[in-house]
Amino acid sequence: MLKVLVVMAFLLVASSAGNFNQDATITWGGPRAQIQNNGQILSLSLDNTSGSGFESKNQFLYARFDMQLKLVPGNSAGTVTTFFLASQGPGHDEVDFEFLGNSSGQPYTVHTNIYTKGVGNREQQFRLWFDPTAAFHTYSIVWNSQRIIYMVDNTPIRVFNNYAANGVPFPTSQPMKMHASLWNADDWATQGGRVKTDWTKAPFTATYRDININGCIVNGTSNSCHGAVNSQAWQTQGLDANARNRIRWVQSKYMIYNYCDDFKRFPMGRRPFSRASSALHISRAHRPFRSAINRAPQLFILAELISPSGNGIVLHDDLGVGWIVVGRTISSRSFFEVSEAEAVGLERRNHGSID
Repeated sequence: MLKVLVVMAFLLVASSAGNFNQDATITWGGPRAQIQNNGQILSLSLDNTSGSGFESKNQFLYARFDMQLKLVPGNSAGTVTTFFLASQGPGHDEVDFEFLGNSSGQPYTVHTNIYTKGVGNREQQFRLWFDPTAAFHTYSIVWNSQRIIYMVDNTPIRVFNNYAANGVPFPTSQPMKMHASLWNADDWATQGGRVKTDWTKAPFTATYRDININGCIVNGTSNSCHGAVNSQAWQTQGLDANARNRIRWVQSKYMIYNYCDDFKRFPMGRRPFSRASSALHISRAHRPFRSAINRAPQLFILAELISPSGNGIVLHDDLGVGWIVVGRTISSRSFFEVSEAEAVGLERRNHGSID
């Protein structure tokens, strides 16, 4: 009987869906943030005095967060609309979904970043394949003990795997609340700050609906999951073959910035957790390699040497899949390009596959 009661308690408190009155608290902006339609919709506005924001009432240690969002229409230059997770205090953890406005007719930029213990610098940016101001679209963050997955309309755009065992920081211990905001950032948000906010277009408004949080609620020392780490699909969610194809499509066509590729910013090479899930950290001597696996000709993805294997080496691609390149002798400090034709002949090994 006790076991049944524990399971029932988990089901009751771990999932919340669809009502901002029950699930969210307006934290700043006063009347610029309004809950409407009996809690079904929450609108945030920005004027030349202030923006606005809200947060979830509960904090979570692992969860799936889904939110439908319609962004600021028209000339949204200088504005930033957000949907993100954050812990409290110094050395905080944070998982960012930020939507950078633009001049009329120009596309939004989706800015993602992950902070662990107060350290970020893991930015990836994307365009969207639709107009995010014309209708509501669903933006999701899956955060479990194995990985963080960013999704747009259930299509994954980014994966950050947990390689803490290999020295790569990952948020595992600090509970986080879900936050959302609309604010002015015209010093950097649009074209590097060159395009400023046009306050004659204010107020700017973004609309949220269908908040859905399914996760482990933390209250003090209690956790609603009671140690049940595999009872819900999101707790072990990875990418199946279809999802891997989708994320490759997104990253090949719509990714516009990746910190792993920014060698001006990181001239000594970036940390070994580059791109969606690449690469296991073996030693500091191992450097990123380039590979054309599963990409069109002339398009390359970062990969990293994992270990010697027979006559070749094992590369780790951006989706955590191991590949063997046979018959090559290369330095772990050099860059190496695999042509599209050569990629066809690679032997696939599912080494460290993320699903």
